[in-house]
Amino acid sequence: MTSPEPLAISLSGITKAFPGVLANDNISLDFRPGEIHALLGENGAGKSTLIGILSGMQQPDAGSISVRGQRVRVTSPKAALKLGIGTVYQHVLLIPSLTVLENLMLGAPWWKVCDRDGAQKRFEELSQLLSTDLDPDVPVGRLSLGQQQQVEIIRALWHGELVLILDEPTSMLTPQGVHELGQVIRRLRDHGVAVIFITHKLGEAYELADCISVLRQGRVVGHLGKDEKARLSEEEVTEAVVAMMFGLEKATAAETEVAQGDAKLPHEGPAPLTQEGPPLVALQDATSQGQSGECPLRGASFQIWPGEVLGIAGVDGNGQKHLAEILSGQRPLAAGRLTLAGQDVSHGGVAARRRAGVRYITDERMGEGTVAAHPVSVNLVMKEIGQPPFWRWGLTQKGKVRDFATDKIGDHDIRTPSERTPIGRLSGGNIQKVLLAREMAPDAKLVIFNKPTYGLDLHNTLRARAWIREGAGAKAAAIVVISNELDELRETCHRIAVMYQGRIVGIVDNATTSETEIGRLMTGAEVA
Repeated sequence: MTSPEPLAISLSGITKAFPGVLANDNISLDFRPGEIHALLGENGAGKSTLIGILSGMQQPDAGSISVRGQRVRVTSPKAALKLGIGTVYQHVLLIPSLTVLENLMLGAPWWKVCDRDGAQKRFEELSQLLSTDLDPDVPVGRLSLGQQQQVEIIRALWHGELVLILDEPTSMLTPQGVHELGQVIRRLRDHGVAVIFITHKLGEAYELADCISVLRQGRVVGHLGKDEKARLSEEEVTEAVVAMMFGLEKATAAETEVAQGDAKLPHEGPAPLTQEGPPLVALQDATSQGQSGECPLRGASFQIWPGEVLGIAGVDGNGQKHLAEILSGQRPLAAGRLTLAGQDVSHGGVAARRRAGVRYITDERMGEGTVAAHPVSVNLVMKEIGQPPFWRWGLTQKGKVRDFATDKIGDHDIRTPSERTPIGRLSGGNIQKVLLAREMAPDAKLVIFNKPTYGLDLHNTLRARAWIREGAGAKAAAIVVISNELDELRETCHRIAVMYQGRIVGIVDNATTSETEIGRLMTGAEVA
């Protein structure tokens, strides 16, 4: 009788505390070779801290880690890679100006001659394993997000193929990208890799994972093993996991539908809107200039009336980023015109747009949206630096900043030890909540949401979508929602504009247009 294969990783009693919060509380989990193990939990449940410990970014205060039956200390990311533990984070960490192969070769000992031939051979091995078709000599900045993620996975497996940790891997991908990622994950599982899959979308967890563990308030509160999960339907798994995540006896229908992360939400959209009077926002023949590999705008035009939510659909990389930056003032118009409440704001920058009532929630929350080393309080007033009431005569009014931040933290359920905590220490979902709290101002006239629920858990996804629906009508503002999730647009928007190759190829009525018709527009086909 053969002995069972040792566990890929075994965690025993892992505990980690930060000032004011117990992030991981006596966590014990086993991860097996050839198994996809989904790890679920709301924002602040302890997933990010646990990932940080497994990847060597943080050290536990108590507990032990065993790899293939041997107790180890994961002292650094480099040590984790040597142990065969690779991590792909929510945010791309590649250097855009370097080629694919150059990114993969980073981190080699400085005293060794670069072995490009050896790196090329390893790249070809992993490309064959993952069935990817990437040019090793193309700059990473020219790749799509899905292709960049493939490079991240290759880098995570560069030193071994024991454990792959994927942190919210589908948040920025198109449906086709999600499908392709699923194929890659299954190939790795069949190759004997232990895959740890962190997601907020239970539909994806059900589809891909062999087993599911749930964290709440730093503890493991439930587990569905491989055999048990196989016996249950998708709806039964969803109800069970949502109840575990939030300590409920039974999940509501709305919670179950959003947790599944698919198109099962009702698509009536917001209440009908009557377009009376002049539009609040008018974009006319907008054109932008882009660098090599970018998709600029090519004559985009639309109008938005007070109280209206306009959705922007399209496969990622078809000019959505340029559109958001032009509306917010971060990118100049090469040609065309933008008016807001009848005033020409075509040539104003970010400061001028904010004075006019424009607010922007970027999809790049780290770096562009926040400054990781600064506290939550400063990030909440980041775009008001030098302005009263938070600054006077060049001096920071610390009490006013603190009080404002404390109110926002409470109102928006931002899980942080205090307003003084560096924002980079928060989970991705809580950083997203900071952005939402900062930009949802009562005097806003135009609010641009770029992937507004990216990284948010179930309750906060519902809450953010409610803000979008209710905020436009209550404040008579114009709202633009850019999203890869068609169900999100169907639930929140009055009309949906579809982008393809930098052009708006159609603007459709959400209440009367089918998803099939919108999908045809997204591929460049005309709707019959």
